[in-house]
Amino acid sequence: MNSGITIVNDHLKRARERFEPMLDTTKARARAGYIRVHAYLLAQPPAKRAALIVLWGFGALVALLLAYVLILIPVTPGIKDLKQARAARASTLVSADGKELASFDQGLQERVKLAQMSPHVTAALVATEDHRFYQHHGIDFKRTAAAVFYSLKGDAQGGSTITQQLARNMFPEEIGRSRNLNRKLKELITALKIEATYSKTEILEAYLNTVPFLHNTFGIEMAARTYFDKSAIQLDILESATLVGMLKGTNYYNPVSNPGRSLERRNVVLGQMLKHGVITRPRFEALRKRPLRVHFARQAERAGTDTHFTAYVRKWLIDWADENDYNLQLDGLVVHTTLDFALQQAALHAVERQANALQAVADVEWSQPGMSLSSSTGAYASAHSAVKPFQYFWQSHGALGDAFVRETADYRKAVEGGEAGLAALKRLKADRNFIAVLRAAKSRLEAGFVALDPASGEVRAWVGSRDFRREQFDHVAQAERQPGSTFKPVVYGAALEKGMAPDRPYRDAVMSIKAGDGKMWRPTDMSGTTGNQMTMRDGLVYSKNTITAQVMQDVGLPNIISLAKALGINQSKLQSVPSLALGTSPVTLLEMVNAYSTIAAQGEYRKPVFVTHITDRDGKEIARFGAAKPQRAMSQASAVTLIDMMRGVINRGTGTAIRNRFGINADVAGKTGTTQNNADGWFIMMHPNLVAGAWVGFNDNRVNIRSAYWGQGGHNAALLVGDFFKAALDSGKLDGDAQFPGAPRSAPRREEELEEVMEEGGEIRQEGMPAEEAFSTAPEEMLEEQEVQDGLAQDRRQDRQVRDRDAEVDRQIQQDRQFQNERQFQNERRQERQFQNREPQEN
Repeated sequence: MNSGITIVNDHLKRARERFEPMLDTTKARARAGYIRVHAYLLAQPPAKRAALIVLWGFGALVALLLAYVLILIPVTPGIKDLKQARAARASTLVSADGKELASFDQGLQERVKLAQMSPHVTAALVATEDHRFYQHHGIDFKRTAAAVFYSLKGDAQGGSTITQQLARNMFPEEIGRSRNLNRKLKELITALKIEATYSKTEILEAYLNTVPFLHNTFGIEMAARTYFDKSAIQLDILESATLVGMLKGTNYYNPVSNPGRSLERRNVVLGQMLKHGVITRPRFEALRKRPLRVHFARQAERAGTDTHFTAYVRKWLIDWADENDYNLQLDGLVVHTTLDFALQQAALHAVERQANALQAVADVEWSQPGMSLSSSTGAYASAHSAVKPFQYFWQSHGALGDAFVRETADYRKAVEGGEAGLAALKRLKADRNFIAVLRAAKSRLEAGFVALDPASGEVRAWVGSRDFRREQFDHVAQAERQPGSTFKPVVYGAALEKGMAPDRPYRDAVMSIKAGDGKMWRPTDMSGTTGNQMTMRDGLVYSKNTITAQVMQDVGLPNIISLAKALGINQSKLQSVPSLALGTSPVTLLEMVNAYSTIAAQGEYRKPVFVTHITDRDGKEIARFGAAKPQRAMSQASAVTLIDMMRGVINRGTGTAIRNRFGINADVAGKTGTTQNNADGWFIMMHPNLVAGAWVGFNDNRVNIRSAYWGQGGHNAALLVGDFFKAALDSGKLDGDAQFPGAPRSAPRREEELEEVMEEGGEIRQEGMPAEEAFSTAPEEMLEEQEVQDGLAQDRRQDRQVRDRDAEVDRQIQQDRQFQNERQFQNERRQERQFQNREPQEN
């Protein structure tokens, strides 16, 4: 070891002895040269001396610049790279645990030859962006010098040629994105190499096929389709000038969002075409007076592996990429989302399994005039193959069926084409294929599901419909539907914020409330009223309309609306009408689940988070999106009390299916919701670590689940949420022992078996108003445990009535099942005999 160090030291000593004389000689020569130059300058007149200093200084700078250029040449794309550009890599979206969710390899780009582009495009481009394009070899020194001159004067101007811009588009990573001298020099060097490799035609073609035009659209062909709904070859001179004008700033000169700026920029392009002899003065004067005409048709991306969540993130990401000069198709970005892959799979399976079962319920119930009920979806699945789905619905809703036909594009097109309305209606109704497609669409049950982490606001699972490929309309973020009784916690939360206690008594009685227009508003429960007192807590647990309306009256609509917005219902416009308290103002599922997430987070609002950070293709982080600072929406004390009140909904109220059907014993709280005529079923449930909600219904709310039992949120949407939570708890993704802080947890269920009791709701009318103008309110929820703790006599009578009715339903199901089995057996025997008659007999 020591000998090795000694040898190294000896070598270093000999090296010093060898080079020190050479270094001394160099220093001496430099010193002598400096003395001679200094003496020479002192001997010159002052004016000449200053000129020489400037000239020599400039020369030194040029020499340094040239030396730096020589250093950069090897690190810029080589000729081989230009002939075979770096392989484009699609940007991808990944889950929080790194699993790929979707990619951008199916972007909006279609390459076409220069001959397939309108000549107006190339003429406008060259005149505006680079009028000496055909004279230079990649660098326009005059334009570059002019750009430097104007920049020094404070009037920054672009000096890049078309070739330099192409270099940036082709090699954004190698050249860089920062606006500095280093990037400009790399751009100049690469432009010279491109000119040495490609012809002018090839450069123009490559440029026009890669330049971005917003909305994940690249190239002139897709831009022409997006903004003018035509091919690039069909663009006229005004359309060409508009698109070329966008190149200076696609967002700023967007003809859709900024038509005024786009019009001005288009005329600037026309002015450049005039200046460089492309058009004449008379034609320019005529063209510049023409209005801006755009036929925006955003091009649909192929679905690929997309889901509603990734489609939602795509829209945001496209805007982000446009603003930050990234190409999602080529740059290989990795977008790290908040989605939990395992929870997403559990949500997909829950929606598929339970929505399919509920579809069978709706199909069978609407198949014939008589309706046999069962509390098990399995009974409907067994009967499904023997019925014609929705046959009775269409037979009994003839006028509605005609309305559906009149609302189709086929009908409108026929009438606009001159065909009489009745004739078009008759012809379309006779078209079996048309009617089959229409009825299948109208009778298809849909669903939405979303889950949030209340501690961070991060989205963990998102299912916008039963099948993204079939239904891309998003029932999580797009669909606005009446939330029914799921809105009631907002009313009771506002009451708690006002200092009202959960045990505050109200009388369960018919009452009238004077509306703002002087008319009387009378909320009712179709099951009737007891005339007895009920606490505010039980009013929420048993979803009593009469109690909720009185609470609303004491709290005031402005306070309810203010709290709703603070909790997260801040995108949909809430209607300031009394029935708002009962959930008649349409909102999105995402808003409602976000509001419950705020409650679960002890009253702290967090805006939903979808993306945490973005990395480039080499794994370097280029952007991070931290959650915004939480905002206090309601006091912690009020939130804790409200959570405890909503525990009762699960333990003994309208949400007991979570305990009974799915066996979930975790500390959870929630609320069911149902709207008029069973048009919408809702259920949202809170766990200390996750909040999830589901909506079930038909896209057209004039179609509904027929029976009051299956039409209730506690018996349809609750199935999706319960299925999901059971899978999450069983897999260990959720902690079954986690507790909400603040309030002690009450017993999850009583020892005795909880009975199922159904209450039907009514509608709220204002005195003197016609029926069609009445406020609509949600029917009462289906109650799994109707017996209220104070031992209300009427509730016990209803309990016995429902028990008797359920027994009758079970008898009907058994009879129907026996009949169906006999008929199935007879059909099988008939088919067997027919098959045997067709088979050749053995000799």
